[in-house]
Amino acid sequence: MKIKKCLKIIEDLCCDALLLLNESNMHYLCGFSPSEGVVLLLRNGSGYHIVDSRYTEEAQNHAKETGLTVIEMQSKFSNAVAELCKKNSVKKIAFENETISLKSFNALKEATHCDFLGIDNRFMKIRNIKSDEEIEMMIEANNIAEKSFLELLNFIKTGKSEKELQAYFDYLMAKNGSDGLSFSTILLTGTHTSLPHGVPGDKKIKEGDFVLFDFGATFKGYHSDMTRTIAVGNATDEMKELYYLVLKAQLAGIQALKNGVKCADVYKAAYDVLEEKKMGEYFRHSLGHGVGLDIHEGYSSSPNSKDIYETGNVTSVEPGIYIPDKFGIRIEDVCIVTENGCRNISTVDKNLLIV
Repeated sequence: MKIKKCLKIIEDLCCDALLLLNESNMHYLCGFSPSEGVVLLLRNGSGYHIVDSRYTEEAQNHAKETGLTVIEMQSKFSNAVAELCKKNSVKKIAFENETISLKSFNALKEATHCDFLGIDNRFMKIRNIKSDEEIEMMIEANNIAEKSFLELLNFIKTGKSEKELQAYFDYLMAKNGSDGLSFSTILLTGTHTSLPHGVPGDKKIKEGDFVLFDFGATFKGYHSDMTRTIAVGNATDEMKELYYLVLKAQLAGIQALKNGVKCADVYKAAYDVLEEKKMGEYFRHSLGHGVGLDIHEGYSSSPNSKDIYETGNVTSVEPGIYIPDKFGIRIEDVCIVTENGCRNISTVDKNLLIV
């Protein structure tokens, strides 16, 4: 099925072959991500997965499902591609013009003497419609991350540093089955929580602090993404009021999310809730992004987005407010877009937790 979808790109662009170098695109087609490799898919449906000797055995194992012929590179990837193009009379190649490096492009063009036509975002649009199998892998990644987060809560205490807790969180996700981190775990306390993508440091948790956790696990290449904000010891009335304002905004965004709705309109649904209390200026990023083989992929739910949600999209919904030198709050879930709404795969309680 995946190969058939890719063949349509070749057909639409009137090319002889599709060339893939992007790790996530290769993973989508081949089931794993070699750090270096090339897929050459021919118009007739046959194709090749070119790898170096580090990945030959793994590529051959996955080829039993994909049907691709595994070629072990002997000199340069560009030379291997050139030989296969000559063998199969390939003259025109569809390629990943949005992600390929200039160095790789020049090497391939010089070696093959073929015409290259960019696919723009066509491959990403294919990847953005998740299959049931892909969704199950993302749910498993989410389950690993959630289990780890709930275990970590037992260790959140005053005097613990951001770095110390970040390191332990990463260990818990590995112990619970994560193949790797979706991204560098964000774990911030006190005034640091006003930094949307702050880097954990030596700052220690104090009584009355907010602590913000933005984290994700991976399973078979697929990512999870979640953010929770908790309070330690106690929370002021202002902290509680603004926390539940962010939660109300998130629920409004989730409510608006469904097939055929503009990403910008979903953003507006959440933003308008914050602006009712004059807090819109403290919301400093998009409401959400596509999630899958990349932690950020495809569309973005921002005020200027031209994208439209489709059934099978998987997106984060993560409003936040960030008051400089005071505190920040973000609440993030991952949702699957359906025909009449969405399915939220995040299950950790979102009522304000005070530990």
